[in-house]
Amino acid sequence: MGILVHVLLTAVAVWVATLVPGIDLDQGASAPAKIGTLIGVALLFGLVNAVVKPLVKFFGCLFYVVTLGLIGLVVNALLFWLTGWLAGELGLPFEVSGFWAAFFGAIIVALTGWVLNLVYDRATDDR
Repeated sequence: MGILVHVLLTAVAVWVATLVPGIDLDQGASAPAKIGTLIGVALLFGLVNAVVKPLVKFFGCLFYVVTLGLIGLVVNALLFWLTGWLAGELGLPFEVSGFWAAFFGAIIVALTGWVLNLVYDRATDDR
């Protein structure tokens, strides 16, 4: 159940990131199609973060130390951009059209996901 909730919260965060110019979700699609696309992109983003990000951190750990972790913003942007490209290759109508769109989109996804997870954790802890 926890993975399903996490995917849904990430899908909401990706939806919020579509407010950034350059991050596009097919506007002509029906609401169920958009929801399916967002869930697919959230799953894809989770896979990219689970597989690629640890490798980048391992091989680029010196850059993380030298830049005091600021390279993490660039890495997150590149991973979000990669997710947009992979979504296009898989036929999902989701597009990230450049580095800066990916940069700000990744920040919005991270912050929105953090807030949503915080709210979810507090709501489930009260039970």
